[in-house]
Amino acid sequence: MLGEVPEWVPVRLGEVGPFRCAEEVAAYREDVERAARAQGLQPLRWPEPFPADSEWAMLAATYAKQIGRAVAFSLAAFRQAFAGGRDLSERDNVLLAAAACEMHPAAVIKGAELRGTRERLDAATAQARAAGVHDVPAVLTAAGEVIEVPR
Repeated sequence: MLGEVPEWVPVRLGEVGPFRCAEEVAAYREDVERAARAQGLQPLRWPEPFPADSEWAMLAATYAKQIGRAVAFSLAAFRQAFAGGRDLSERDNVLLAAAACEMHPAAVIKGAELRGTRERLDAATAQARAAGVHDVPAVLTAAGEVIEVPR
């Protein structure tokens, strides 16, 4: 569809597309649930709280990208959050997602805590913001165009 293979890059959601109030969160939930129904997907089980502090999960995702597991980890984490209703601000839930895609928990903990991992996440988030990303998921094309994926 894009004519190129996208690169999955973890970024901090709160820095590229924060919710400003409870009404925006409710509208977001409604949009996502409507899209899921339209695609015939199972009902979502929203983690509580939502949104949550996803800093550690994003560090784990950044580590996963470094070892070539970004897509597998992201999909496993989203399944934990939105099919299982698990809060990804809890380290054990993030490690459960990592284990589901064959990432060793000790390696994830060590990798997520490295200064270099934090620096990569900082840089990716700054690049997304500079490119004009306001919501995720989004695709940044080779031509520099931002395509926000509709819900």
